[in-house]
Amino acid sequence: MMLGRARSVAALAAALVAATTLAGCAPAEPIALDDDTVIVDVRTPAEYAAGHLEGAVNIDLRSEEFEGEIAQLDDEATYVVYCQSGNRSGQAAAIMEGIGLDVVDAGSLAEAETATGLPRIP
Repeated sequence: MMLGRARSVAALAAALVAATTLAGCAPAEPIALDDDTVIVDVRTPAEYAAGHLEGAVNIDLRSEEFEGEIAQLDDEATYVVYCQSGNRSGQAAAIMEGIGLDVVDAGSLAEAETATGLPRIP
């Protein structure tokens, strides 16, 4: 009986870890934007062309030029990063923070749209 209970507890713990991991790091509250905020879409150019937030710049995380492009960004600005699901935005935010940029991971395109209040445009 104890072994069965231990397995159930372990399974529940694993499910909770998986659920939190899949939920992403998107902010639960609105993101305030000002004149120094740059919205960055880290999806591929094709994904960006299919629809992105108004005013967003496209810096593809999967591009060989990604690190070179972010190295040229203004270190006085604040960056709000998003992608399709929240996975790439988390990776990009970590890299950008690693070089000293002020970054907010807005998660997925849908989450970023809600959090920023910016419209999605084709």
